[in-house]
Amino acid sequence: MFSISRAIAVAAIMALAACSDSSDTDQAAQEDSQPVVPPATDESKDTLSMTEAYALENQQYLETNKANDGVQVTESGLQYVVLEKGDGASPTQDGFVTIHYRGKFIDGTEFDSSHSRGEPATFPVGRVIPGFTEALLLMQEGDTFEVTIPSDLAYGEDGAGGGVIPGNSTLIFELELLETLTAEELETLQQRRIDAAKAEGVEFLERNKSNEGVQVTESGLQYRIIEEGSGKSPTETSQVTVNYSGKLTNGDEFDSSYRRGEPASFPLNGVIRGWTEGLQLMKEGAKYEFFIPYELGYGERGTGSGSIPPYATLIFVVELISVDS
Repeated sequence: MFSISRAIAVAAIMALAACSDSSDTDQAAQEDSQPVVPPATDESKDTLSMTEAYALENQQYLETNKANDGVQVTESGLQYVVLEKGDGASPTQDGFVTIHYRGKFIDGTEFDSSHSRGEPATFPVGRVIPGFTEALLLMQEGDTFEVTIPSDLAYGEDGAGGGVIPGNSTLIFELELLETLTAEELETLQQRRIDAAKAEGVEFLERNKSNEGVQVTESGLQYRIIEEGSGKSPTETSQVTVNYSGKLTNGDEFDSSYRRGEPASFPLNGVIRGWTEGLQLMKEGAKYEFFIPYELGYGERGTGSGSIPPYATLIFVVELISVDS
């Protein structure tokens, strides 16, 4: 099932689907505006021919693929192969599903995967791209399908994700349907995960505060001095430059300036409360480890990217390089 320390993962499919939505009204308004199109340059002609060639290549793939053994084609043009048959419940249009999936282009390049994130994704059946919704409604719990989705059932001519998925892309997904959920079941599941995440953080901090060298402030922030500095300390409004790494209590690293190869600079009153408080305890040249309760971190919501789940206790190693102002 799931790691209880994580909140529900919303698939990248969902984020991309949101990017691709546009209303009929917006489209009509754009058509009514009738912009003046400048004469095509050689460069624009080359771009157009590349776009047309890509669209043709994807269309040809669909024509070839539908003749392969086991491929079934729906009235909409969706193509699918049943890789493994389950016998559980089927999703409903207004329900939710939990799946594992891999998404790739026709050349085999993978653009998204729940497997690479190490946890399945849960999302509403009716709020993803049409081809995804249609495929899910054909499945039962325990099924694994390979689904080939024409671009008009995916992200169309515009693509999605800021170029992650180009326009006119045929998408191929391997979908494993793990669980179907009603809205009520999902709400219950979310609450259990919230309670579990809170309890996990409290238990970690309770154990951690007894470890050698760990100090606790009045707010509940915990810290350990790895190396003391000798320079000046920042104030709440100082601009600082630091190197740092951040991880969850399960050891998963979610961010690191060391990994990016350059330090980070920011105003101290523009970051999470645990950082604002903690860095004021430091002097230039110091290196501390901070253990930050969710109330002093990203709170009940976590981060939109999903890298930091709701109610997450955070562990940072921070090196204060300089106080810049």
